Amino acid sequence: MEHGGRLRLAEQCRVVVDNDWAGDPDGLVALAHHLLSPTNRVVAVTSSFLNPVFGPLGSTAERGSALARELVDLVGGPSRPPVYTGAEGPFDGTSTSAASAAIVAEARRDDDLPLFLVCAGPLTNVAAALQEAPDITGRLTLVWVGGARAAGAAEYNRDTDPAAAELVLARPELAIRQFPLETYRRCAYSVAELERDLAGSGRVGRWLWTRFLELPLPDWIRLGGVWPLGDSPPVLVTALDDESSTWTEAAGGTRRVYTDVDTRLLFGDMLARLRLHESRQARGGGGTGRDG
Repeated sequence: MEHGGRLRLAEQCRVVVDNDWAGDPDGLVALAHHLLSPTNRVVAVTSSFLNPVFGPLGSTAERGSALARELVDLVGGPSRPPVYTGAEGPFDGTSTSAASAAIVAEARRDDDLPLFLVCAGPLTNVAAALQEAPDITGRLTLVWVGGARAAGAAEYNRDTDPAAAELVLARPELAIRQFPLETYRRCAYSVAELERDLAGSGRVGRWLWTRFLELPLPDWIRLGGVWPLGDSPPVLVTALDDESSTWTEAAGGTRRVYTDVDTRLLFGDMLARLRLHESRQARGGGGTGRDG
């Protein structure tokens, strides 16, 4: 059915999006995709800290919050999700933050739409929320970009806060949709395509491309011709559909580990959302910030 020249799409879920926004800008690309998608309702954005290999701890979660707020404001719309800052260091078993409190509050809120907690960074804020309020475990589904299928493989998100990952993954009653290292690496994007596709996709796209240009890379990182957009696959679970991706199941079907993702669907939709948003803003018809 058409409504005002567009297909009327139904909301599928509520989403809290958690990430270390001050780090790799692929998280901000994924956040823009979530914010622009009419089929998932982003109800909160939470920020986590960066691994110390990128500099001393102290304010990286807060810097990430500032970037996330800037993007939320740029996308615009009347229902802009609030942004909450998480802990500035690893989970210690007792720490709480505005981010973990926001996760608890949203999980306890009654709503007909299911809640997905998307985390594409360390599980610090997730662990703190579950430690503070064990009753929320059955009220949400964690969608995590992290971990690895290969035993002993180094993986950034898990290894940034291994204590948090251990606590979260040890809860068998928690429903999890996991995109491990071997799967999220499939979301390879050439740097040339990234420049063309983001910089050429309106104000939001240009803002995202600028984050790549301004990211302070340590001297030990040698940038080649590829920059993976590994934080994007959860959009397939929340806003699109995972039927064309593949996974294995465990824990009686409550846990999925994705082995392949439909990158054509994922990135085709991302670019279309950016460009539709820009064109509707230019015509003065993009007031919602989310294009149906």
